[in-house]
Amino acid sequence: MAGRPAEPEVIWARPERAGRGPRPAYSRTDIAAAGVRIADADGLEAVSMRKVAAELGCGTMSLYNYVPRKEDLYELMVDAVSGEYVLPDAPSGDWRADVVALAHQTRALMRRHPWMPRLMSPVYGFSPHALAYLEYGLACLDPLGIRYGEKMELLAMLNGTITAYVANELSTAERVRSLPWSQEAEQAVRIAHLGREIGSGRYPRLAAAFGEGAGPIDLDAVFERMLSRILNGFAPG
Repeated sequence: MAGRPAEPEVIWARPERAGRGPRPAYSRTDIAAAGVRIADADGLEAVSMRKVAAELGCGTMSLYNYVPRKEDLYELMVDAVSGEYVLPDAPSGDWRADVVALAHQTRALMRRHPWMPRLMSPVYGFSPHALAYLEYGLACLDPLGIRYGEKMELLAMLNGTITAYVANELSTAERVRSLPWSQEAEQAVRIAHLGREIGSGRYPRLAAAFGEGAGPIDLDAVFERMLSRILNGFAPG
């Protein structure tokens, strides 16, 4: 197929335009933005080379001259969204506060682009904005007296946990939107069933847990505790 490489390559190592010849009609930024618009509106499943080409107003085969594979398109999209991070010129020096701020940006970014958790992978970790994020994340951890390998592990663990957390949030929200009745009605039925099961005496530990009166789950507070526990695991003893 036109534009496809004969062997594996990283798209960032591929020249965006040839040294000679006419100026390309579209840039990688244009292509990534088109893919992001489609994914934001209709989900990742809606993204195809044909739809991106139509969004740009070019032929599908022509698009392969810019982006050899769909995986490359995904990588361009992930990089474009990663460019939304606001990275200060330098961290504050408080490593915990800086990493927590970065984590909140990650959560907000994934909520803005609900398809992102599905594409979070080390495979897409070589893009310009991904590398800038990692460099800044490591700079945030300069005051932390651990090896770089452990710092990379911390960032990877944090990103993996946030990805899973947001994916669960989004999945729950999507299920609620699909209900033919109100969320309150659904929840009332389930709470009533749970009350009957707990009251049966078969689940004494669960009964004790619910007896503490925890009330509705505060997802923001849970997120904060999750971050704190991860960071505590890497803090010097």
